Amino acid sequence: MAFSPHILDDIKNRVSVSSVVGRRVKLQRRGREYVGLSPFKAEKTPSFTVNDDKQFYHCFATGKHGSIFDFLIETEGVSFPEAVERLASEAGVSLPAHDPQAAQKAERRRGLSDWMALAGQWFEQQLRTRQGTEASDYLRRRTVQDELCQRFGVGYAPKERTGLRNFLTQKGATEQDLLAAGLIIKPDDGGPAYDRFRDRIMFPIHDARGRVIAFGGRALDPNAPAKYLNSPETELFHKGDNLYNFHRARQSAFDTNQLLVVEGYMDVIGLARVGLTAAVAPLGTAITEQQIALLWRLTAEPILCLDGDEAGLRAAYRAIDRCLPILKPGFSLRFALLPRGKDPDDLARDEGLDGVQRVIEKAMSLVDLLWEREKERVALDTPERLADFKQRLRQLISQIRDRDVRELYGQDIKRRLDALFEPSKPRGQTYDRRQAPRAKARMETKRSTTASAASGLSARPMLLLAGVLAHPKLLERHYDSFERLDMPEGHLAAVHAAILDAASMHDGLDRSALKGHLNKLAMDRDLAQIEAMAKAHGLAFTHPEAEFDTAEAAWLEVAELHYKLVTLEREKSEAMNDLAADGQADKFDRLVAITQQQLSDL
Repeated sequence: MAFSPHILDDIKNRVSVSSVVGRRVKLQRRGREYVGLSPFKAEKTPSFTVNDDKQFYHCFATGKHGSIFDFLIETEGVSFPEAVERLASEAGVSLPAHDPQAAQKAERRRGLSDWMALAGQWFEQQLRTRQGTEASDYLRRRTVQDELCQRFGVGYAPKERTGLRNFLTQKGATEQDLLAAGLIIKPDDGGPAYDRFRDRIMFPIHDARGRVIAFGGRALDPNAPAKYLNSPETELFHKGDNLYNFHRARQSAFDTNQLLVVEGYMDVIGLARVGLTAAVAPLGTAITEQQIALLWRLTAEPILCLDGDEAGLRAAYRAIDRCLPILKPGFSLRFALLPRGKDPDDLARDEGLDGVQRVIEKAMSLVDLLWEREKERVALDTPERLADFKQRLRQLISQIRDRDVRELYGQDIKRRLDALFEPSKPRGQTYDRRQAPRAKARMETKRSTTASAASGLSARPMLLLAGVLAHPKLLERHYDSFERLDMPEGHLAAVHAAILDAASMHDGLDRSALKGHLNKLAMDRDLAQIEAMAKAHGLAFTHPEAEFDTAEAAWLEVAELHYKLVTLEREKSEAMNDLAADGQADKFDRLVAITQQQLSDL
């Protein structure tokens, strides 16, 4: 829903930022502002400020900045409409009515939600009756005591076919209401409707605002067709868009900056029993993109705690494939693999909080588990299998939509491939370890700078390409440095990309093989132009016969100069534009950092 600026301003004028922030942060008055410890990062010296006159907060520790709406979104994981509606209610501001059709739909949803809440209360009552004795005994054997049952609203659906239906219809519900809520089933043969859930332990499922929207039921009869049964898709409930216990876990996740994702209801409750209250569970399906987005509302790297069996590993692999395309800077998944044969509830019961924490501390990053998965799928004992392995990894990485994350994944995988194929080969050596050729390198840099000024902006990029064409070994030692080079749009960028592609597909390229690859792409004219430029300037590092150590040191000096004069200049321009747009402190700090980097060692 869209809210007019007038409505938002009215709310902000009636509710001060300090009153909202003060519920979570101890604030002290300093002049016209308030200060306190950052709610986003552990610190000992206050760096968090609130200005009621300007209606914003600013955190110098993290750069976070915003209004009262932003604060609720950042600290409680609510959506923007939820934040507006909550603060409007607090401020006494009436929000505009939706269009008649939307208002009618909202009213219908509220009615269904009321019946779901009443059903939840009825299930809880049944757990405490004689009919619920078997269910209560089962929960006690699983060490789920009364306090936990009450906290999570655990209940029991009796065996009788129409117990819930009769109760709710006596309260005024229609059969159509109960069908729409997914609480009863109407047989195809036209017979009377009956309760969907029977002889099951019941777990209410809530939306982000804490309203009951569905139920999950665990069968007590071991011969029941389905051990777990969830509500069907309804107007209230779309299982791929919700997470069990999300509304309870939200605050704890913000407080601890940790969120655990487990398989089922009992796992969530079992972790709560040992004090880990920031836990959620998907609802009987593989995790979806929408659920990952919900997780990221609470923490940047939620941890999937998966059962220690083949099914758990398959679930982890499915989560990788679902998450890869939507990875973005700062946001990912981690994976904690439990001991074989144990789920989180077992682990919490057998080993307590310490045992669970030990597993969490060993959580793997997404890229680590991706690498292990692909490496284990086939023996890497022939060139063809190795080539297939590399190709699979490239295809997987290509699915990442965010350019920066995709590029960095490519660099990480390239380093792993280098170590796997040639573990004894030294990596990451830089010219700083080669003091002998450094003086010559600086002379090459000075000559390259002069040549660039005399021949236009394209000279230095062409000379750097010429250096790699003359000494392909540079790609093996300094692939990352070559990859980060900014190239002018057009034929130089195409050659740069083609060389990177060749290096990723073939280890140990020599000059002939590299040029052959480019010629196959009809880049012979580009090669001739690059070689002519190199010959005209006569720089040693572009000569194939030059000693490699000297050529390497000189090429690195020129590459670093190009990075400072071109890449950092572009980033500086972007930082200046960002600073002009909003003037935030983090934008200024970034501009200063870039400028200092440009000036270093020049």
